[in-house]
Amino acid sequence: MGMIKEFKEFAMKGNMLDMAVGIILGVGFGKIISSLVNDILMPPLGLLLGRVDFTQLKVVLQKGSDAVMNGAAIVQPAIKQVSLNYGMFIQTIIDFLIVAFCIFLVIKVMNKASKKKEPEPATPPPTPEDIVLLKEIRDLLKK
Repeated sequence: MGMIKEFKEFAMKGNMLDMAVGIILGVGFGKIISSLVNDILMPPLGLLLGRVDFTQLKVVLQKGSDAVMNGAAIVQPAIKQVSLNYGMFIQTIIDFLIVAFCIFLVIKVMNKASKKKEPEPATPPPTPEDIVLLKEIRDLLKK
């Protein structure tokens, strides 16, 4: 019973809720970035590289084939193509770099904003005239 209570306390902490909100926003942000990469950045980049669609780049290790049928009977079952999809890997790396750069920019802006909020060190209030006069008298007496 104690473990359930501990878990409940942990789950209800503010940090846990903040993390959940962050994850949900991160998923949405990831979809936006994926769309940015796939729909905006990759088409012109592929055009510059000779109309290459990165997601279609692959090395076929085993060619696939359709099933051979004799009426309703299967003579030879379908063979699935086996390939190394290195284009998808390149696409994923580009997605990651763009997401990392966007997060870097967001953190940089947030750091600038948080620095502006810090209060500047307060200047000491001016010394009252009577204290200034007493200091001058003290200095004259020392001479």
